[in-house]
Amino acid sequence: MIRLGLRLAVSGGREAWLRLLVTAVAVAVGVGLLFTTLAAVNAVHTQNGRYAWTNSGFSAATQADPGSDPADREAAGSGPTAAGATAAGATAAGPDADGNAPLWWLARRDSFQGQQIGRIDIATTGPTGALPPGVDRLPADGEYYLSPALAKLADAAPPEQLADRFGGHRIGILGKDALPGPDSLVALVGGTPQEVSKVHGAVRVARILTTPPDRCDDCVVGIQSNGVTLILTVVAGALVFPLLILIGTATRLSATQRERRFAAMRLVGATPRQVAAVSAVEAALAAAAGALLGFLPYLAVRGKVAGLSLTTERFYASDLTLTLPQIAALLLGVPLAAVVTARIALRRVQVSPLGVSRRVTPKPPRAWRVAPLLAGLAELVFLLVRHPESVPGQVRGYLSAFGLIMLGIVLAGPWLTGRAAALLARRTQRPATLIAARRLADNPTAGFRAVSGLVLALLVMTATIGIITTMTDERGRVEGGRQFDNVLLSSLGEGRTPEGLDRRSGPPAPPGLTAGLLAVPGVRATLLVHPLDKVVPVHVGDETTASEVVACPELDAVGVFGHCEPGAAAAYLPSVLAGARDYSDTAWPAAPYTPEQLAVLPVVNVVVATDGSPAAVERARTMVDAAYPAVRQAVTLSEGRQLSGSELEGFQQLARVVILATFPIAGCSLAVSVAAALGERKRPFSLLRLSGVSLAMLRRVVLMESAVPLLAVSAVAIGTGLLAADLFLRSQLKYTLHSLGTGYYLAVAGGLVGALAVIGATLPLLRRITGPETARNE
Repeated sequence: MIRLGLRLAVSGGREAWLRLLVTAVAVAVGVGLLFTTLAAVNAVHTQNGRYAWTNSGFSAATQADPGSDPADREAAGSGPTAAGATAAGATAAGPDADGNAPLWWLARRDSFQGQQIGRIDIATTGPTGALPPGVDRLPADGEYYLSPALAKLADAAPPEQLADRFGGHRIGILGKDALPGPDSLVALVGGTPQEVSKVHGAVRVARILTTPPDRCDDCVVGIQSNGVTLILTVVAGALVFPLLILIGTATRLSATQRERRFAAMRLVGATPRQVAAVSAVEAALAAAAGALLGFLPYLAVRGKVAGLSLTTERFYASDLTLTLPQIAALLLGVPLAAVVTARIALRRVQVSPLGVSRRVTPKPPRAWRVAPLLAGLAELVFLLVRHPESVPGQVRGYLSAFGLIMLGIVLAGPWLTGRAAALLARRTQRPATLIAARRLADNPTAGFRAVSGLVLALLVMTATIGIITTMTDERGRVEGGRQFDNVLLSSLGEGRTPEGLDRRSGPPAPPGLTAGLLAVPGVRATLLVHPLDKVVPVHVGDETTASEVVACPELDAVGVFGHCEPGAAAAYLPSVLAGARDYSDTAWPAAPYTPEQLAVLPVVNVVVATDGSPAAVERARTMVDAAYPAVRQAVTLSEGRQLSGSELEGFQQLARVVILATFPIAGCSLAVSVAAALGERKRPFSLLRLSGVSLAMLRRVVLMESAVPLLAVSAVAIGTGLLAADLFLRSQLKYTLHSLGTGYYLAVAGGLVGALAVIGATLPLLRRITGPETARNE
């Protein structure tokens, strides 16, 4: 039967070969995009794994025996500051199993012209230490490694703007194993134990962490498990469901002709098992060929996908790889799915071969098909009333709710199509519209099947853009004005207690710092902010307490944080960290400090007002960072806004991926469906032409048969997507849905117009397939 199935699959001449080719190409598109989706998921995990070593100073798993003697810390060169940091959670360690001494480790964040730089300062406490990935030896004091992208920036910029921040000289380039992506800006800088340990945030680590961030509870760099789950959920919901529709549609090409052929085989004595075997061979042949051809589109778009910053970092092209189980699952699963689809399509032949030729009108779809859609929306309402506490519970709840909604749209589509067709038939008097409405009412399932992929794409796109647009609007909201963008702010304090200052701040300003900063071209003013021993009550606007003190000449020169009362030498200030608020017109109360007293106080913030030129900002940043090394180096307030919006940029990238991927998939599915429907109905259309119906009227009938379910169900899908997005935002983020903007409506209009254009592109087939010879009795 296998040989007979192969022979029947190709024995129909050019039409059979064309059917196999179209099916294989459509399956290849779907499989290629599935390959690309899986490769992108693998790349996310691979990229995330390269963040592991940078978390060595954060994970408790890398910290050593808490019972070590404090004297060991002093012997390693740690002073009181380092001892305090160790007591906070970074206890000292002895050599590891390989004889490596612990490392002093400081993870820092820096910036250059708006780009974020990750910097790791290390110092060995013995002759050898654990080796980070990407290097062949540890950098000694005065040595450093840079990533290729950062080395390129450092070579192009004047040393005082970037390279001088690292000190000493570069001894090499960080290898790929240490970098998340090709554009990563990372520095590994060597220092002495005395220098590294005195900076708050430095810890002693016994080994280099290798656990990926998504499996590490204490890691802070990289994508946590809920972030990876979010990416997988969005990609799966946006791509996999439409792709399955495309593959299923492709394997149903010429289903009517095959049913007739298999019915004839049954009538001449073939058993149901033999017919099923022949059908399976024919379906599996085209699907298997398409699955193998799926490597071509995957390889074609692989480089483009690598350039997408899906996680705010570009991928290495080599990271977009497939595992052997994934390849095997698709190469075997797609033909198997085609066989199952063919088996389902033969159910009428198995029951009654004559029923195929008689074409009994199928039962109309019932209203129960709307139940899954309503159940998905009801689940979102339930999550609004009773929200899960855990992240896994939230993921399961929302994933099942949106899965039900997508399944509900697919199931409810035929019923909605039937209702729309019945309404249209009662209200129209045009022949083409009446014929189309009657045909849709006769078999609404077939009518909706052609547009199901596009309707699902509209649902996914609407919900995704609604959620991401609202998140971007809410989280991207910034108070204050552009006058803050040229202000460089270095934060040295780590927080405050209810009793007053948490004393983790910088020492007094080193001699010459202010004068050196003012000598930089483009620097207008500087401001040193000093902490107070206790909170001081003040009554200015809505501020009732102050915890900092500043010199009035410096405050007045900077301007954006307000000014002093007339005649005052120093003033109380609540916090310059509230830079998103405009205090420029505020007069702060006088403080009883002389310039000499302020000069010996520690510094909690260094503020530099510039003209906004990159040279001035970067030279000032280098000087401040050298004077006050900190975990978070100086940033302008505009860079701070950009940093806080980096996660939103990742979400927006996901939205773009959804739009760019789902519409082409839906378009391919629509084109295949309409072409297949024309092929299946060529004999009825030929009879209509013989009875005097013009070709133009037939074209209007075909257009109406596709446009009615497309527009009717799309309206429901868009409304459902907006409602689902609003329920999700209310329950998960406490936001209400914002306006989706002109871009969304243009995208929807463009998608619908494009769909109608795809339908129109298939209409010339009518002339070729509705000739008199097609109307002969078979």
